[in-house]
Amino acid sequence: MRILVVEDDVKVASFIEKGFQQEGHAVDVVHDGESGAYQATNQDYDMVVLDLMLPKLSGFDVISQIRSRKRRLPVIMLSARGELDDRIMGLDKGADDYMTKPFAFTELSARVRSVLRRGGSDSTKLVVADLELDTATRIVIRAGDRIELRSKEYALLELLMRNAHRPLTRNMIIEHVWDIHFDSATNVIDVHINSLRNKIDRNFSPSLIHTIRGVGYQLTDKGE
Repeated sequence: MRILVVEDDVKVASFIEKGFQQEGHAVDVVHDGESGAYQATNQDYDMVVLDLMLPKLSGFDVISQIRSRKRRLPVIMLSARGELDDRIMGLDKGADDYMTKPFAFTELSARVRSVLRRGGSDSTKLVVADLELDTATRIVIRAGDRIELRSKEYALLELLMRNAHRPLTRNMIIEHVWDIHFDSATNVIDVHINSLRNKIDRNFSPSLIHTIRGVGYQLTDKGE
């Protein structure tokens, strides 16, 4: 998952960034509202974490710009101001959730999962054939066997499962699993795909991860 963090407090931004990176997500960080609005409306993100009090443009102005271009992009607003009027305005402007600082990262992570579920199933489980991934516990099971994955392997598998039966290009994978500084000329994607295949396909049938020649990769139980 690719997340944009718009937060002017460098320490808070770093705290959020490290937390999401440890979960295997790709994270981009900007420190003012103008940059946040530009990034959110011109780049492809799965989630925006947006501070209210920002230089250049306020969080309210940023979310207004986001909603004028991307009505379905999930946004969680953050603020040290917990007044009811601020929360109501943030939600009325289009925020999917609102959190008051200070907060525990585990709660922010849980709220991200909750907001994402609203756009699809209420369940935390993604299922394709006999492969299951629980986004709340990060547990992966195939045919009853638990499979241990490294953080980027997990992030890649979650992306493939959220887009099951849909071919994903290498650029799409780069954008959602690695950050904007990723060197697309490397073979990192192929290395991680091969590692996933060894863990979820080698001893099971049918094979779920397929190479789509000239395109990228696809996770499906319906054949190539």
